[in-house]
Amino acid sequence: MDHHHLYMQRAMELAELGRGKVSPNPMVGCVIVNNDEIIGEGYHEYYGGPHAEPNAITRVVDQSLLKESTVYVTLEPCAHFGKTPPCANLLVDKNIKKVVIGAVDTNPLVGGKGISILRKAGIEVINGILESEIRKQNCRFFTFIEKKRPYVILKWAQTRDGFVARDNFDSKWISNSYSRQLVHRWRTEEDGIMVGTNTARYDNPKLNTREWSGKNPIRIVIDRMLQLDPSLSLFDRSQKTICFNIIKEEKYDNLEFIKLNPDFEIQQVFEKLYELKIQSVIVEGGTFLLNKIINAELWDEARVFTGQTNFGTGISAPKFKGRLQEEIDILGDKLEFWQKD
Repeated sequence: MDHHHLYMQRAMELAELGRGKVSPNPMVGCVIVNNDEIIGEGYHEYYGGPHAEPNAITRVVDQSLLKESTVYVTLEPCAHFGKTPPCANLLVDKNIKKVVIGAVDTNPLVGGKGISILRKAGIEVINGILESEIRKQNCRFFTFIEKKRPYVILKWAQTRDGFVARDNFDSKWISNSYSRQLVHRWRTEEDGIMVGTNTARYDNPKLNTREWSGKNPIRIVIDRMLQLDPSLSLFDRSQKTICFNIIKEEKYDNLEFIKLNPDFEIQQVFEKLYELKIQSVIVEGGTFLLNKIINAELWDEARVFTGQTNFGTGISAPKFKGRLQEEIDILGDKLEFWQKD
């Protein structure tokens, strides 16, 4: 591995520390190198806070070294005023010698403008180091920017004979407690968590992260005719919740009813979530909603648990086509990670 790839790999490791904390911004890491020695590191730590580049620069003890240093950053430095000033301008002001970039930021507010600022200032720019890996790391951000919808993760647990629930909709418990704890960790990493009417009605889920430390996602439920009991956990206002329906548009503390057209499809739900800057959604059922999303080809990733029980009869697991990326064992549960073709 050459030194460019080595330092960019380190920048990616730093970027990963921001997972679940920076949306709708991308995860970004930065490493500053002088004479083959790392003299500063940083990453985008939380939304609204300083970006990776200023965080790395402030950790350089001898600032006079910057003018002879190379900055490795996973994503093109920003070129616009948002929550913070443009990072491209900061690198120019610090007289950085060289900037090595992982991937171009396809946000129209940036989109090559950061690179242009650097080159016009006489800074040497190298681009495209570990680009595919960095785009994968920031798949939520790039999907949101380029497809104008959230990154969609489907998740369900099924029995060995292929059912997600019994005929009476009872689904407890197909997966084991370790698998369920992992799901709670996943919830901390996504902006939203979505369920359909039947899952809300029969499971009465809290959809929080009580078994893992981290932020709760925004709860999203589709209740077309507002038939769900207001006493369900989803409506307890303990965390932000959105209810899509065709009856009313109302907003309370931590509870919002969004009215859609009577003939709305799942595409319109995702378009609205895009408007609300919800960058990623994990969909936890039920089968009707999962199949709607699969048939509309609006999913990106599926995470499927297979437990050790058999139901014999019941509600069948969704059928889909994709590429199996990984299969792991969680103390008897099989977990498969799939990517959409």
